Amino acid sequence: MNLTQQQVTNWFGEFNDLNWKSPHTELRIYPSSIYLKELVSSGVHTGAQNVYFEASGAYTGELSIEQLQSIGAQSVLIGHSERRQLFNEDDALLAQKVNACATASFPFVLCCGEVIDTRTACAHIEFVLAQLSENLQRLSATDLHLLVVAYEPIWAIGSGLSADLEQITEMHQAIRNHLVGLYGAAGEQVPILYGGSVNAANAQAIFSCPNVDGALVGGASLDPLIFNQLWQALQA
Repeated sequence: MNLTQQQVTNWFGEFNDLNWKSPHTELRIYPSSIYLKELVSSGVHTGAQNVYFEASGAYTGELSIEQLQSIGAQSVLIGHSERRQLFNEDDALLAQKVNACATASFPFVLCCGEVIDTRTACAHIEFVLAQLSENLQRLSATDLHLLVVAYEPIWAIGSGLSADLEQITEMHQAIRNHLVGLYGAAGEQVPILYGGSVNAANAQAIFSCPNVDGALVGGASLDPLIFNQLWQALQA
């Protein structure tokens, strides 16, 4: 819930002045829903921050997959930590959203992650893998190409902290093993993003960790120059 219309216009002007070309890396933007149509027209992969699982109906304030597709949105975030924590979206609801996306062949980024108490109790891996199992319970291997997983250590988001490289490697390897356990060899192909206070200083080291295929960038993306520095780090 950032940026007014004029600020978005200014942001996109700065964004367009930077180099975003890469033959092997995908760039995506997930703006507030009121700016979706505007940014879709830019040619950049543009996705929504949220969606509801019902196809249509009296669900005031929600967006359907068909509505998003009708304006050219290309994907959606599901289960972001703020949706889980602030808006009480539970695993059962998120499983319905995943199933709706699969039914509509609509790509999605599934977010998962733990709070500090869970990590302190050394239950973080079990907790995150349980989230994935619950959320993906109805996703078949034939729809796996729609999925991107984003790991968010919730205790690091917005705190200026980041999980250390050992912690990141441990969790991303656990997620990879879990996906392979669920889907066989196809699980090796699912991109896994890291989403915990990535910045220009730590990005290259984080991207060098095994099974880190990119980043889910929050506050740092509000400055196009910093966002671009992260992008360039991924190319290194």
